Amino acid sequence: MITPYGHLTYCSNIHPGEKWEDHFRSLRESIPYIREQLAPGKPFGLGLRVANEASIELSKPEILAEFKNWLDKQNVYVFVINGFPYGGFHNTRVKDDVHTPDWTTVDRLAYTKRLFNILAALLPADMHGGVSTPPLSYRLWWKTEADKQQATEKATDHILELLDELIRIEKENGKFLHLDIEPEPDGILDNTEDFVTWYTNLLLPKGTIYLVEKYGIDADEAHALILKHIQLCYDICHAAVGFEKPEDILDSLNEFGIKVGRIQVSSALKVNYTAEREIKRKAIETFDEPVYLHQVVARHDDGHFTHYPDLKEALTDWNETHEEWRVHFHVPLFVNTYGVLDSTQGDIVQTLALQKEAPFSTYLEVETYTWGVLPEDMQKPIGESIVRELEWVKKVLNYE
Repeated sequence: MITPYGHLTYCSNIHPGEKWEDHFRSLRESIPYIREQLAPGKPFGLGLRVANEASIELSKPEILAEFKNWLDKQNVYVFVINGFPYGGFHNTRVKDDVHTPDWTTVDRLAYTKRLFNILAALLPADMHGGVSTPPLSYRLWWKTEADKQQATEKATDHILELLDELIRIEKENGKFLHLDIEPEPDGILDNTEDFVTWYTNLLLPKGTIYLVEKYGIDADEAHALILKHIQLCYDICHAAVGFEKPEDILDSLNEFGIKVGRIQVSSALKVNYTAEREIKRKAIETFDEPVYLHQVVARHDDGHFTHYPDLKEALTDWNETHEEWRVHFHVPLFVNTYGVLDSTQGDIVQTLALQKEAPFSTYLEVETYTWGVLPEDMQKPIGESIVRELEWVKKVLNYE
């Protein structure tokens, strides 16, 4: 929906369906109710998640035309796509496979190109569009620094190939599209500092040379094209897990003119161990589950940090020096406490306050997918749950 602070939507990765017919069925069952509750009689934006298998089907002209026709009838528009998870995201073990295939592979490149061509066909004429994507690769797959650097170089080369596609699409049909790279704990681009360092030390220099040689343009024009088409997906949950401060993130991006393609409005778990330590450890232990990665960053009482690849490793290493944990767990936004545990809801409030004061992105996308953490008396059907999340964001924005 359209707000004074940007287009607000949610990500359809909450709806099952790796095949397009299954996902489209889920959308048909949920979207009319959600739109009617939040934007009756008005256009409603959708953040679409399209798995690889679904993207192949949706690329067929007759199927894409059918979807476009349905969107028009529902007064719904698509302006962002979640291109992070490639394969299964529901009822299967995901863990580090969420990064598979990574940007070192041609499979990731081909999938992302396909998503952009789908988005170009769906995007309203007066809007720009973004596809989110993983942070190059999963760093724990690369055993040495040399291996990780080689993977980073190869991933960057593939992203520059994708840039060619984005330039082509804009030249041929006028659609401005951008890749929104999403730092995540234990990605090669783990946090904003990693992202900015990679962007300024590798992507910009290498990309400028590449574009100058390929298109015969000058270095300034090449530099501008990279800044235009390669942007940041600012996931508030991921940033909060890394103890990043919203003001510091924006200062770092602004220093180099790097843009935010979208704000993913999401919340992590927070465990304050300064009191009731044993009770809280037992409470967070119940969140250890076998489907998704739940990376943990622990702050110690002397101020240093320890990173754990999953909750199980953090629980094993838990000790009296741990002062606070941040746990990657996309919990519902509207709740700030889960018994003795807290959420990073405050980081959302701070980030949206900055967006209200001086908008730094035109798109806001809610990404909540762990509804099962709610007490039974707070559980609702999925449509009502999504409406509740978006209503909470509207309230924080003071937009009714």
